[in-house]
Amino acid sequence: MATFVLVHGAWHGSWCWQRVRSALQDRGHRVFTPTLTGVGERSHLLSAQVDLHVQTQDVLNLIRWEELTDIVLCGHSYGGFVVSGVADQMPERIRSLVFLDAFVPDHGDALVHFAPISPDQLLDGWKVQPISAAAFGVNAADQDWVDRQCTPHSLACFEQPVKLTGRIGTVKRIDYIFASGWADGHSLFAPFHEKAKARGWRTHEVPSGHDAMIDQPAVVTDLLLGVV
Repeated sequence: MATFVLVHGAWHGSWCWQRVRSALQDRGHRVFTPTLTGVGERSHLLSAQVDLHVQTQDVLNLIRWEELTDIVLCGHSYGGFVVSGVADQMPERIRSLVFLDAFVPDHGDALVHFAPISPDQLLDGWKVQPISAAAFGVNAADQDWVDRQCTPHSLACFEQPVKLTGRIGTVKRIDYIFASGWADGHSLFAPFHEKAKARGWRTHEVPSGHDAMIDQPAVVTDLLLGVV
């Protein structure tokens, strides 16, 4: 039995992992899919003060109070910032680290350095509206569901630079899963796929939209089992 901690991306929540979570649990594994502060079922906690530090602490606290060790930690999209911070602070708790079509930041990077937020995406000057499921290449059958489920995200999460000391490099295994079936070959995440290759990490491709855990849950499940 392995232990998985799966971290969602911007605007999403625990709900986006339900297919992969169920598949892993059916195979006898422990699976945690925390919803970050301010989104999904925790959207009532959204405020301008919710930032990357707060959402990284969400996952660190889960690992601490559930007393988790030897985990497979996976971050999707913006979740790459979160899991990078977690892995930098708790590398000894992590068996494998997986970036799922995610940002791979270096110390001092912020999401806005790679994907600037335009004024028309903002509500009240500090809430970022969700990008549509169609824009992320979600399959047609799930687009309405994903759009209903996504909630605004605090701008501070995207503007705050990540603080890394280099301890992430002590994690024994790091994998990158690239979703290659959207954005007409011009995915925002292609440079991070190449970055992972350059670092000698194991890399994989999934012919799906950005939300690979929704579009191709069986494939993502098998890839996660492959890093155990």
